Amino acid sequence: MPGADDAHHGLMRQALDAALQGHRGANPLVGAVLVDDNGAVLATGHHRGAGTYHAERDAIESARARGVTDFSATTLYTTLEPCRHEGRQPACTRQILEAGIGRVTCGAADPSANGGGAQLLREAGLDITTAVLEEECTRLNHRWNLAQIQHRPFVTVHLAQSLDARIAAADGTSQWITSAPSRQHTHRIRERVDAILVGTNTAVVDDPRLTARTEDGELAESQPLRCVMGLRDLPRGAKLTQDKPEGQGWMQLRTRDPLEALRTLAATRHNGYPVKHALVEGGQSVLSALFAADLVDEIFAYIAPLLLGEGRSTLGDIGVTTLDEALRFRLDPADGGPVTQMGPDVCLHLTPEGP
Repeated sequence: MPGADDAHHGLMRQALDAALQGHRGANPLVGAVLVDDNGAVLATGHHRGAGTYHAERDAIESARARGVTDFSATTLYTTLEPCRHEGRQPACTRQILEAGIGRVTCGAADPSANGGGAQLLREAGLDITTAVLEEECTRLNHRWNLAQIQHRPFVTVHLAQSLDARIAAADGTSQWITSAPSRQHTHRIRERVDAILVGTNTAVVDDPRLTARTEDGELAESQPLRCVMGLRDLPRGAKLTQDKPEGQGWMQLRTRDPLEALRTLAATRHNGYPVKHALVEGGQSVLSALFAADLVDEIFAYIAPLLLGEGRSTLGDIGVTTLDEALRFRLDPADGGPVTQMGPDVCLHLTPEGP
């Protein structure tokens, strides 16, 4: 017959499945499952992105919507220890205590400054179990954890390329390699990140606006900080500046060191908040530097069904000289899944192989 450990593991795996419904970025993926004293599931929850309910509160509110009023005999399973940080959302520890939940079972510890929630709840008198499926729960956010340790934003890379990994034809033309559905998906990602980064060559040659737009072409309500990395000055009237001085919606990171650039972003505030999630859209030099330095946490690769032959390749030298040195990635099941057809294109969602 299944034992207590089997039941613990099964419920934590349900929480892991719930976590994968969210998207990666400024916050870790977190899932939660609330059960009654018989182990029956009352509600599940997951974090949907910055500014939304955390997974624990999502599960609590879902249970309340189903008529649950007494939480004293319930157990909350969560893939990451509850945070104790008061930000755009109340601390999860406070939500748990105010709801009167009796027991909490955690997967992984939180390595960020928001960690320590499990100990806080224990000191408040709650029955706390930790490290259930710890390895799986830690692996879920292994790149987010690394970004915290390195004091930099989480980095998502956008690759829009042909089948033969070209981002422009031999004559330099590049608009548009991928289809409108792929570009619409990119704009949805732009809307939820804190900053969008390109190199100076891309800024000069392509003259992008780097704005987030709705499907009807209007400016989205939330706009990322528009950033350029490199030493070359931008030409007067560059579209990404919107004819405003630096510091008003855009900035230049005058360095070729990608980690230095990212740490500068981490110390920058945009719309009142620190930059915790950066989307990098090119070009070749910036992308290559990030990959070579192992600073890419997530990839959306939009692959169009066309061949360009001679042309500009997506990447240059990334320090790989033999197959054993290849940078390896795995298909990412989060945020809609690892493979999605977008019009005639295919989008691969990837994350670096982890422990």
